Amino acid sequence: MKNLNQQTLVVDSAGAKMRLDAFLASAQADLSRSQCKALIENERVTVNGAKCKPNTKLRNGDEVSWSIPPRAPLVAIPEDIPLTILYEDDAVLVLSKPPGLVVHPAVGNPSGTLLHGLLFHDPVFQTLERAGLVHRLDKETSGVMVVGKSEKAIAELQRQFKQRETEKAYLALVWGTPPKSGRIETLIGRHPVHRKKQAVLKEGGRNAISNFQCLEQFEECALMQVKIETGRTHQIRVHMAHIKHPIVGDSVYGRSRKHHLPLRPERQMLHAERLAFTHPESGKRLSFEAPLFDDMRSLLDELRES
Repeated sequence: MKNLNQQTLVVDSAGAKMRLDAFLASAQADLSRSQCKALIENERVTVNGAKCKPNTKLRNGDEVSWSIPPRAPLVAIPEDIPLTILYEDDAVLVLSKPPGLVVHPAVGNPSGTLLHGLLFHDPVFQTLERAGLVHRLDKETSGVMVVGKSEKAIAELQRQFKQRETEKAYLALVWGTPPKSGRIETLIGRHPVHRKKQAVLKEGGRNAISNFQCLEQFEECALMQVKIETGRTHQIRVHMAHIKHPIVGDSVYGRSRKHHLPLRPERQMLHAERLAFTHPESGKRLSFEAPLFDDMRSLLDELRES
């Protein structure tokens, strides 16, 4: 039977000498490098009609063909979880995620996640991988997120995140007196000892870039705006701790300390304030802002009055 899902590309000079899995990941924006490797190992990829290994080096003029198996519907059960929707059409949904809401189900959080809420909100999400989620926020980080509502929209949004075409701005309350502004560029990867944490590494890891500006200085802490050019796991939390100004309330990357804050923070004071991207169908540049949630807003109000 002919595979209607098969795609073919001819390698040009830019792709010559690339590994097959890396070439495929660059050509198929909605797949990760590991997913491409799995396709190759499952014999769904050929080079000039022959099966190859993920590390096969390509040559100019090689013909790479691949097919992606149809995705099975999600088995997660839809749950009626309130969503704060900022914008929605047939291609995308933009929402403001509250603190405490897990994005994806995982060990320890098999239900009650944003994914379950999306499945309930619109049945279209039940036909999409990961219910259209193309990026994530930590459980205790609040703020704006975008979700794709079609395979085409998902692929285009993933491409924009991968190519750094989105704009992401966060508000962070950090300990101490940070510089007025700055740029942090490091390698970030898994901590060599504490495997559930990320860390700044001297070698290995992935490039991570954060730009920050101090907006308000208080006696014990400061409000910063952080714009990230990359989206590494825990990036802002790791970078702020790296410059000795960890995020207030961060129990993983900040140390316990005595303080005189007017309110006790129950989570890390980090909020995804703004997200800008190009609409995957209209091509129009869109920008959305999510207001602070009560806990962070109340703490800031108290700090300003004290």
